[in-house]
Amino acid sequence: MTVTSMPQPTLPTQPVPAPAEEAEDVILGVDTHKDAHVAAVITTLGASLAQQEFPTTAIGYRQLLTWARSFGFLRRAGVECTGSFGAALTRVLRREGIDVIEINQPDRATRRKRGKTDAIDAEAAARAVLSGRATTVPKSADGPVEDMRVLRLAKESAVKARTQALNQLKAVLMSIDPDLREVLSGLSNPALVATCAALDVDDRGEAVFTMRLLARRVQHLSEEVKELTRRTTRAVRVCRPQMLDLVGVGPDSAAVLLIAAGDNPDRLVDEACFAALCGVSPVEQSSGKTQRRRLNRGGHRQANAALYRIVQTRIRWGERTQSYLQRRTAEGMSKREIIRCLKRYVARELYRYIQPRVTNRVPSAA
Repeated sequence: MTVTSMPQPTLPTQPVPAPAEEAEDVILGVDTHKDAHVAAVITTLGASLAQQEFPTTAIGYRQLLTWARSFGFLRRAGVECTGSFGAALTRVLRREGIDVIEINQPDRATRRKRGKTDAIDAEAAARAVLSGRATTVPKSADGPVEDMRVLRLAKESAVKARTQALNQLKAVLMSIDPDLREVLSGLSNPALVATCAALDVDDRGEAVFTMRLLARRVQHLSEEVKELTRRTTRAVRVCRPQMLDLVGVGPDSAAVLLIAAGDNPDRLVDEACFAALCGVSPVEQSSGKTQRRRLNRGGHRQANAALYRIVQTRIRWGERTQSYLQRRTAEGMSKREIIRCLKRYVARELYRYIQPRVTNRVPSAA
């Protein structure tokens, strides 16, 4: 009696490539995940050719590329989550000369009609490229701006942890011996942290020990924040030093705006695209005889907040902005409306520094 073994799962065998004179253009779509990517290939006429899953490893990426190219000439690919799960695959495809398009997840109505599987999402990504519905060029994430992004990521977590530790220190302060509490309660935050970090905890209870521990944690996190700020400032000076010479533009705000644009700001075709990216371009909301625009609530919200901080600084210290504020106030505009206009003007000005190859210099109004 012959015993056959259970079949082992293997990666797909590569189909036989078509002859060069018969090969046609194909489009790749990829639904990305942490451990595996699901790929789909379609023709330029919309015919579905195949779907397959590949591991998220260097070998898996090479196998995915070879598999896709076996169906024809691969020039375009639609990839979901190019800034997270699909970042590594995006870099591999770009190195091979393939145009990568960033794909947003399908809208809910389409998903309800077609269902939800990884293969369906991968094919939908390819069809979004074919139809022209998806046109966004993803960030390259391979230069100094990517360094700024990871530095800011670490700084934000350090600032959050420092605030939490300081709040915990003040909460413990309320439950200690009244004599010691009276001495410490009137101190400023830096003086409180320094005093608590130097406390003698011998035979003074666990509350005093906890206060010293939290104070030293705050000091350690403060050193982290200073070092990360120093490195971020240095990265901005190396990348776009002229931005720091502008009124109201500090290292943090400059880094946020550069991160929003990415290492390849040439993907933003004009300053209007950058304004839309930052959420400071008004959105049309007209119907019938009503012609109006509404506030843009989309875009990169951290970049939007950075523009707001720049405008607030200029309102306080910039003479041109103060004159603009007075003029528009006399015209009957509210301060909130004026700030929205100023954010749009600042985005236009900063775009010329983020995208240095811009030659059409439009004068800034503020």
